[in-house]
Amino acid sequence: MTGLRTLAIGMTLPLLLLSGAAMATSVQTERIQVAPRDVAPSSPLVPDAELNEATPLAEPGTAASGATDAPEVILPTVHYGDADLPKPVARMRDQLLEAAHSGDMQRVRMVLEGNEMMPTLTFGEMDDPIEYLKAASGDDDGYEILAILAEVLEAGYVHADVGTAQEMYIWPYFARTPFDRLTPEQRVELFQLVTAGDMADMNLTGTWTFYRLGIGPDGTLHYFVAGD
Repeated sequence: MTGLRTLAIGMTLPLLLLSGAAMATSVQTERIQVAPRDVAPSSPLVPDAELNEATPLAEPGTAASGATDAPEVILPTVHYGDADLPKPVARMRDQLLEAAHSGDMQRVRMVLEGNEMMPTLTFGEMDDPIEYLKAASGDDDGYEILAILAEVLEAGYVHADVGTAQEMYIWPYFARTPFDRLTPEQRVELFQLVTAGDMADMNLTGTWTFYRLGIGPDGTLHYFVAGD
């Protein structure tokens, strides 16, 4: 009997092993490759059912995306010419433009001396304003600085700090506009005043350091200065 039981067990084990092997080989796994969705790196992943042309994706960090602490950037309104200027401001602008286009530094002196105060022309020391402007010019006679004065005043301007003691009409508007918010057309205007090298330096600080000019609402010229 013991011999028969041993024989039966010996015959059963191979059958069990063979059955287990068959079961093992019958279960197959397959690695499924899922094609990545065509989503821009900066775009949030939103289910297809939620996307439509009438509902654009909200930019991360904006109020539209649910962020309530995102600072709102209010761009100043840009004006051109003198149609929107108060008469005293328009008159000062005209006087400066006429002096600049004349090529005569002494006409600039007349405008400066007729001003309510001597405007800021430098953040350093200055004796004679005309001699300083000539020294700041790329040529000995000051023609370059006259050209810059004309170009600045013929650019667009902004009416800044309205209703405060610092209210001012400022040329060019780049002095009060974030560089990264300029349109392509405005960038062309910008490079009519400065070189790419100048702009690269200003991008480091985000501050307009080229010449800018400020006239108060009463027509007083407050500054024509470069630097910071």
